[in-house]
Amino acid sequence: MTNKTQTAIDFEDEYDVIIVGAGPGGSIAARDCAERGLKTLVIERRAELGTPVRCGEGLGEAWMKIADIEYDSDWCKRETKGAVVYPPNEKSLKIDPENKGYVIERKIFEKKLAEQAGRKGAKYMLKTRAKRAIVEENEDGEKEVKGIVVENDEGEEKEYRAKIVIAADGVDSKIARSAGLNTSNPIKDMDSGYEYEMTNLSFTEEDSKYIHIWLGNDISPGGYVWAFFKDKDVANVGIGINPPKAEKSAKQYLDEWIRNHPEYFEDAVVTEKKGGGIPLGEPIEKPYMNGLMVIGDAAHMVNPIHGGGMGQAMESARIAAEIAQKAIEKEDYSAEVLSEFSEIWWEKRGNQLKDIQKVRNFAESLTDKDLNKLREIIGEDEVLDLVDASNLKKFVKLFKGSPKIAMKAAKHLR
Repeated sequence: MTNKTQTAIDFEDEYDVIIVGAGPGGSIAARDCAERGLKTLVIERRAELGTPVRCGEGLGEAWMKIADIEYDSDWCKRETKGAVVYPPNEKSLKIDPENKGYVIERKIFEKKLAEQAGRKGAKYMLKTRAKRAIVEENEDGEKEVKGIVVENDEGEEKEYRAKIVIAADGVDSKIARSAGLNTSNPIKDMDSGYEYEMTNLSFTEEDSKYIHIWLGNDISPGGYVWAFFKDKDVANVGIGINPPKAEKSAKQYLDEWIRNHPEYFEDAVVTEKKGGGIPLGEPIEKPYMNGLMVIGDAAHMVNPIHGGGMGQAMESARIAAEIAQKAIEKEDYSAEVLSEFSEIWWEKRGNQLKDIQKVRNFAESLTDKDLNKLREIIGEDEVLDLVDASNLKKFVKLFKGSPKIAMKAAKHLR
């Protein structure tokens, strides 16, 4: 009898680490875990990585350095010099930060990350639904995640065991919830997004080197409209709104805004439609338990101001991989050991995001008149400090010239 030779599509029953979700966070975790010598499996429900796209596709160079990703012209479509922000009266403010960024092609980006992880030894199981975590009592009588139950595209269920599971499965993580962690997001902290990829836009060559942000309670209640350029006349044009504050759908607001700006869109052609939920609010306080760590959107690790989460997902993934290696070397997968993941992440990023949530609360309290006045008060450096939640107390003093705004700043930014 001949022994069966294992191929790329054969999977073992047990792994050191199982990662649920092959987005940027999941694949960075897979790459780092495999590079550290851990037997790694990634479970992904999609048949094709990178689709559907549900983001503006902007990525700062600083995040690329944090994630240890090199520039690649295959997915870095266009370098951005900065941003142009438009208050309701459209008296724009141009911002040129020190760190440049890129508008990427996420369909290619995610596949490239998976290729890197695969070269390090990680295995990918596509078109497979992670149905629930395997939770058992450990020797201390506590619940511990021991793996996951999956369902393949033929409806068959199978168990895969792991020393550690990393949940990177997006908004309201199914795996974390099935293990007993509360990852639900209150509706007030869940924005709705809709986006077109459009071509034949009528912006200038210089304009297309910047991302563009339009603010206003009438055009995008609780959010903003954006244009992120992939070429001089090709851009992602989208909107995020907070449904409790809105009277229409995100698509209806976006369509109305586009109709009101024929100077940009009269001859434009839609080549793709995208949409989805955007988790905001504060990150989960304890994104871990025995045998489980939760990263990225699944743990609400999203910037509350602009809704971007790719960078935070990749950063948290790298921390999780580091702690996974430590736990496996100790043969101790307890919450006590895995809590170091949370401690490091909160120190590096979590506390900043809590302060950025204060900025969001402040921004949502502003009327359109307030936003126009704010444009007169603050300049480029102040906008960058406000968005990064740097020294929030200074803004209470800065806004003294406008008592109404100052009162709102005192309430939200302290």
